[in-house]
Amino acid sequence: MDIRDIQRRLIALGYDLGPAGADGVLGRRTTAAVAQFQAAAGLVVKWPGTISAVTQAALIARTRDVAVAPDARLVLPWMAEASRRMGLHEREDNATLKAWLRSDGRTVGDPARLPWCGDFVETCIALGLPHEPLPANPYLARNWLTFGLSVSPTPGAVMVFWRGSRAGTDGHVAFYLGENASQYRIRGGNQADEVSDTWIAKDRLLGARWPTTFDLPSIGANVISGSGASSTNEA
Repeated sequence: MDIRDIQRRLIALGYDLGPAGADGVLGRRTTAAVAQFQAAAGLVVKWPGTISAVTQAALIARTRDVAVAPDARLVLPWMAEASRRMGLHEREDNATLKAWLRSDGRTVGDPARLPWCGDFVETCIALGLPHEPLPANPYLARNWLTFGLSVSPTPGAVMVFWRGSRAGTDGHVAFYLGENASQYRIRGGNQADEVSDTWIAKDRLLGARWPTTFDLPSIGANVISGSGASSTNEA
């Protein structure tokens, strides 16, 4: 289930999302409609308006007999945010990227001058999960080891890697997409100077983390075919 499918289901149930309708953007009207649906459905949620796995299951159940897109995939709001920013380059799209990185109210600065992998992850989480506690100084990649809950790599997990030296302070942070025998496929910022997907060696992993305000899906490792050259320096 993607954002548009959630919106279509809300509209089918009579919720007003405004003139934009099912535009695929997790905006204020969609968040407000989700909160209204949760209250009407009697769902006990800690953060009203957050699209949890329980909320998605309830939406599917309530719209089984409604003509909506038959997509049962679980939407991860922070990953939807990350996907919309694919291809933004720190120099070629500097103004657009800077505006988005500060859209959550704070930023590390100019991505053409400063490492911004942590800023990318922080902005995705802050916009997708507005109630989620963030680590102190999220712009340092290794600080994400204190984020949320420790998990085994699963789609959408925050993946923290060492860079330069395991015993050092430099690192890289991105989101898990999948893996092969020796590499992880990750989506992140400051990868070849842009928001992109890349391969990274498994032996660089320091930890995988999951948000506390979103149910952990029972997915686990996503084994995918293919491979490529492993990224060695994401700065």
